[in-house]
Amino acid sequence: MKKTILLIAACILTTVCPAQTIVHSRLGTAVKANDGSLTITNVDKRQNFTGDASTHEPDINSPKSANIHPNGKKYYINSLEGCATVVFEMGTNRKLKTIHHKCDPSKDALWSKPSELYPFTHYTENLNTFGGKPVEGCFSHNGRYFWVPYYRRTFDINAQDPSALAVIDTETDEIVLLMETGPLPKMITASHDGKYVAVTHWGNNTVGLIRVDSDNPRDWHHERLLVVDYVLPLNFSMKTHVDRDSDSGYCLRGTVFTPDDKYLLVGCMGNSGGIAVFDMQNMEYLGRLQGMRANVRHLVIKNGYLYLSINKAGYVQRLPLEKFLDAARHINGKVGTVGGWEECKVGDGARTIEISPSGNYVFAACNLASEVWVVDTRNMQAIAHIPCDSYPVGLDISRDGKWIIVTSQGRKNGGGNAVNIYKVDYSTTEPNMNDSVKPLAYQVEQTDSANAAVGMAGNSTPDISTVVSSPWLWGSTAAVALLGTIFLVRRKTSKSS
Repeated sequence: MKKTILLIAACILTTVCPAQTIVHSRLGTAVKANDGSLTITNVDKRQNFTGDASTHEPDINSPKSANIHPNGKKYYINSLEGCATVVFEMGTNRKLKTIHHKCDPSKDALWSKPSELYPFTHYTENLNTFGGKPVEGCFSHNGRYFWVPYYRRTFDINAQDPSALAVIDTETDEIVLLMETGPLPKMITASHDGKYVAVTHWGNNTVGLIRVDSDNPRDWHHERLLVVDYVLPLNFSMKTHVDRDSDSGYCLRGTVFTPDDKYLLVGCMGNSGGIAVFDMQNMEYLGRLQGMRANVRHLVIKNGYLYLSINKAGYVQRLPLEKFLDAARHINGKVGTVGGWEECKVGDGARTIEISPSGNYVFAACNLASEVWVVDTRNMQAIAHIPCDSYPVGLDISRDGKWIIVTSQGRKNGGGNAVNIYKVDYSTTEPNMNDSVKPLAYQVEQTDSANAAVGMAGNSTPDISTVVSSPWLWGSTAAVALLGTIFLVRRKTSKSS
């Protein structure tokens, strides 16, 4: 009897439950665009899994976002689960420093004056003793400061009380300021005029505005809280984990100021929310616009166009910015529709997108496809895609367009925990943005939480370089099948006796 069960179980494990593939990119892999306009090459990586010792970096722990400093000399990787920001030298990819986000009473002097915008409703003790999980980042003050929001304070298991952010002085790479935020902040971006930093709270449909038009960080303060339709009530368990990646209202994500700073646009990744629009001159919520595909992930504005990544289906879409804003001015706090979107199919799970200096190319981190895709904006056609370590999520492009840094977030079933560095060679020279005047606040917008349930369905067959088995995923399926088999065998044995 036991031998029969073991034999059947072995058959299940080898035939019924195929292993999910995990992609590990190979250094030196190069892909030329089908029109010959560019070549993208994987020249280096930093990873935290069994592999080449020369690329191993233990501080890479589920990296969420990549942010290249405006001067092009270094870049910052936010290691979500490592509660750290890792600083690398551009070009050599040598680690310069690891900034740990561990808050305790020794950091009390770094906290800004509390506002009344973010009251605690569940936790009352040791509020400033926690590990911060860094998500995204943006630069302000000509790159002097790097802003890093924390996904949550580690004691708040369901991200329902205020989180926080850190401000890093990029001259010393030390944290010089800590500030409160709303629940589950993800996106953060700076206005071009240097007046505001906007922190978008995935957790409850709100966006916090911080006034930063002083050179002294001690003068910075929370000014107001913007609301998309309603503030989501939060009263989850304090002991059992809840899926806050999907149970978060509109799941606010991509955030961008228009070039004139008159409007703030916020992508609503959940509930077919579309894009929320705020009039920054009057501090007024105009409403939400739909008409694009559902599951809006990332927003970028370039050369008069608003670009979107559509996560689940894997698309890059765009619309003339003025057409979008004209529709927004007429929605009167309600939900409207704007059509005419151009689009290009890319790999499934399109997350962070960035655009080359000329505006001719969009680079997209495609999470489910385990690839980086390139779209030519002159005809909105995909022209290349290159393998990346599984689950790419964050991406940034250097100001001269020559370097792409991509983060691959870790998952329970393996994969991720890697940073890939790509070199881009163009057939026609891109404008050198490093030679131009830098804006006062240089924005770098990135992307999504770990395994966001919103839009995680779908499959793609990656162009893999190396694949390994993922037993965590199919093991649970095998266990269910095995239990069913045992039941049937016992039932048959019982009947025969």
